[in-house]
Amino acid sequence: MSDIKQLGIRAGIVQSGIVLFALAIAGRLLYLQIAEGAHWRAKAEHVSTAWRTVQPERGHIYSADGRLLATSVPEYDVRMDMVPDALTDERFKASIDSLAACLAALFQDRTVSEYKRDLVDARARRERYHLVKRRATHAQVQALRAFPIFRDGRYKGGLVTEKRLVRARPCERLAARTVGYVLRDSTVIGLEGGYNDWLKGRTGRRLERRLAGGTWMPVDNGEGTGPEPGSDIHTTIDINLQDVADAALERQLRKHGAQYGSVVVMEVATGRIKAISNLSRVADSTYAETMNWAVGEAAEPGSTFKLPALMVALEEGLIGPEDTVDTHWGRIRYCGGADMIDSHPSSKRWVTVRRAFEASLNTGCSQAVLKAYKKDPKRFVDGLRRMRLHELTGIRVPGEGLPVLRSPGDELWSCTSLPWMSIGYEVALTPLQMLTFYNAVANGGRMMQPQLVTHVSREGETIEDFEPSVLSERICSDRTLAIVRELLQGVVDSGTAENLHGTDLRIAGKTGTAQIARNGSYKEHGKSYQASFAGYFPADKPLYSCIVVVNGPTMSGYYANVVAGPIFREIADKVYSNRLELQQDRMLAAATGPRSPVSMSGHARDLSAAMAGLGVPFTQQGEGEWMTTAANDTSVTAQPRAIASRSSGLVPNVLGMGLRDALYILENRGFHVRVQGAGMVKRQSLAPGTRAVGGTILIELA
Repeated sequence: MSDIKQLGIRAGIVQSGIVLFALAIAGRLLYLQIAEGAHWRAKAEHVSTAWRTVQPERGHIYSADGRLLATSVPEYDVRMDMVPDALTDERFKASIDSLAACLAALFQDRTVSEYKRDLVDARARRERYHLVKRRATHAQVQALRAFPIFRDGRYKGGLVTEKRLVRARPCERLAARTVGYVLRDSTVIGLEGGYNDWLKGRTGRRLERRLAGGTWMPVDNGEGTGPEPGSDIHTTIDINLQDVADAALERQLRKHGAQYGSVVVMEVATGRIKAISNLSRVADSTYAETMNWAVGEAAEPGSTFKLPALMVALEEGLIGPEDTVDTHWGRIRYCGGADMIDSHPSSKRWVTVRRAFEASLNTGCSQAVLKAYKKDPKRFVDGLRRMRLHELTGIRVPGEGLPVLRSPGDELWSCTSLPWMSIGYEVALTPLQMLTFYNAVANGGRMMQPQLVTHVSREGETIEDFEPSVLSERICSDRTLAIVRELLQGVVDSGTAENLHGTDLRIAGKTGTAQIARNGSYKEHGKSYQASFAGYFPADKPLYSCIVVVNGPTMSGYYANVVAGPIFREIADKVYSNRLELQQDRMLAAATGPRSPVSMSGHARDLSAAMAGLGVPFTQQGEGEWMTTAANDTSVTAQPRAIASRSSGLVPNVLGMGLRDALYILENRGFHVRVQGAGMVKRQSLAPGTRAVGGTILIELA
């Protein structure tokens, strides 16, 4: 057999094999299409669709006066289905120029020609989910719905919007770190984290289809469950006071070139935090809320710790405020360690414990504590522990710093620990923990837990209340409390904070200037300081406590009275100017001569009896059961007031009356009365003389 013939046979065999293989494939495809088509189509549908989680809207966070501190706002990815059935080539070409121009004008991120090119190319590729814009706002999406093509809706115009909720803070920087954040990886910090169980709501589920590129599009199949929104939390923060604290802190940080600082203002009786500001330098003269120093940064407090240190010895009767101590002229070396130095040594070697505290003499305060506890330092530490200085406050904000309070037998305890602890070194507390202690002194010895949230609500109804919580009913005796409150006033009246002394509003507190250790060393080269002031006001009847901490001031001095003190004073003055009840005693004391009498309108017989009892001349001009009064310099006159009868169907006039008389009249006319405020009636929701029989009426008193 010739070679040519053999080649022909082989080629025929190969060709036949190829044909048979092709027929087998075609047959298999035909079988799959006809016999198993329904099965594989269902499987493909199952692979490309899935039930996916739908995140709920988080609850709102409100300030004490109802202003939004954090809320969820919608953000959209805008996409376009380039080949909906109703979008013909003719209609697309006729409107694409107008659509591109509208998109360019709305978003201002690309030119008209760039938008047109992208849309035309996507149309040519027959994309079903072409991305037009990421992170569009709700207002922008509303505007899109009126654009050419898009105005015809999703199925005719191809507009597809993918909504998600992002967290926004309408008050921007104010208390931002305390209010907290919700990060893209779902990490929550601040109040967002502490109250996440209430805020987060409940997730839903919906069917979605996977498209090319890995994106998912909802499938409206009428099934699934909707998400349940979260509840709202109502904080204790007074946004006006927060603004004052934030501005005062930033001014001082800028003035002194400081690294960071924090301010906390607390309501004495309840422990509720009315303002909390934490600012860090992020550029040469720019500060932002990047860390919650007040809650999370435990550091050596310095001289503000002298208060609890002396209180332990005073409580046990081991020292008295008039005992004398040896300052060694302002320099002492303990156990061969570093010298303890007074920044402003006393002109006298021997001083009283009172003066040592008021002038913040390190040597004097340490000598007082050493005199009491040199032979038993553990007793000193136990006294500090009884006042809870080693425990967390338990504030519901994640990341509270751990306090450090060493004790004899600990690894780092040495013979120098006792004197250095007495002046605020070798211990660590956060500003909030230190303030909690000072607040207890202001509160008659009762230590309150710091609180940032008063209640949780849902759809306007309260679902959980957070009442003030007591950490310790009494941190010391009344005797000790009376002594230390005198000492704290002395610091401002004649001590290290004398520059904060004021005539209208007296404050009490303690300065603290601590040297910050760098790499475990306090050496002169490159040393840094922390200035602080902790106290309360008014000194005689405390309503608010406050702590100010400024870290790393580099200009215009670093002492607490000039760095931290002015912030405290400004906050106290602003509160004082906005709280009339704080000014009442001063105004009454300043008044001279007889004051004009003031009287509410009311029942004639009661008014006459009251004026007679007070010795105020009273003139009644005419007869009547109810009277309207007017006061002049020395007397009160009254004229009859006509009160509409129930049968008249008119609303009675109770303006200027006291609550008792107003309730008597209105309730006898069939009204259900709601009351706001205290004093005399200044406003009634239903105007006098209008026609109304029964129902609800709101009266506002002032």
